[in-house]
Amino acid sequence: MGVDYVSGQAFRESLRRIAPKPRVVPAFSIQSRQRGVIVQKPPKVKPKVNEINRTSFRKFYVRGDYPIAMEFDRFGYKISWKVDLTDLDFHHYLPMFFDGLCETEHPYNFFARQGILDMLSIGKNKILPVIPQLIIPIKNALNTRNPQVIATTLKIIQQLVMSADMVGEALLPYYRQILPPLNVYKDFNVNCGDCIDYSQQKKENIGDLVHETLEILEKYGGVDAFINIKYMIPTYESCRFN
Repeated sequence: MGVDYVSGQAFRESLRRIAPKPRVVPAFSIQSRQRGVIVQKPPKVKPKVNEINRTSFRKFYVRGDYPIAMEFDRFGYKISWKVDLTDLDFHHYLPMFFDGLCETEHPYNFFARQGILDMLSIGKNKILPVIPQLIIPIKNALNTRNPQVIATTLKIIQQLVMSADMVGEALLPYYRQILPPLNVYKDFNVNCGDCIDYSQQKKENIGDLVHETLEILEKYGGVDAFINIKYMIPTYESCRFN
């Protein structure tokens, strides 16, 4: 009996040694229910950065069509306008500067961003009639999937909504055009463990910027803003109940 027990135990141990390695099977498949298998992890979503073509903003800037120049003082670079901003034709210039949001090279990106901020700061009632002409440039900028461009565009959207009365409500019919790309970046936060995420200090974390932008759109978009945001971004939760 002792010999048989030892031989049986040795036989079982030999079977364990020659047992095949667990198979790796796709997730949500029939094989994933079998024993002795390892379910393959789903692939991580890495948004592909689209190629940025030469914008009309750059072409017109090189041609000298804009009444702007760059100045430098002790606070850094700034735009020097050759005309009074109150006399500027917003229907003509504001959409052209929004087209420059796709730019990533200096000085084009600086002129586009700072020019928009300057016009939004004094535009008031001139901004609302131009909203339909701004949708395509905003959509093109968000579809570049370039983190730098998206972060800048989200900040500009926030300033646009708060720049004048009724602007947030005027953007409501265009949520279908501008909100779908934000689904990819809503939870796009960096998990760096014990390290410091400096993008949060600089307010350049895309996940946080998306959340802030959606809250501003809901706050200034009227009573139907939340349901329209929820339709386009199902994971969004209202800021009114927080």
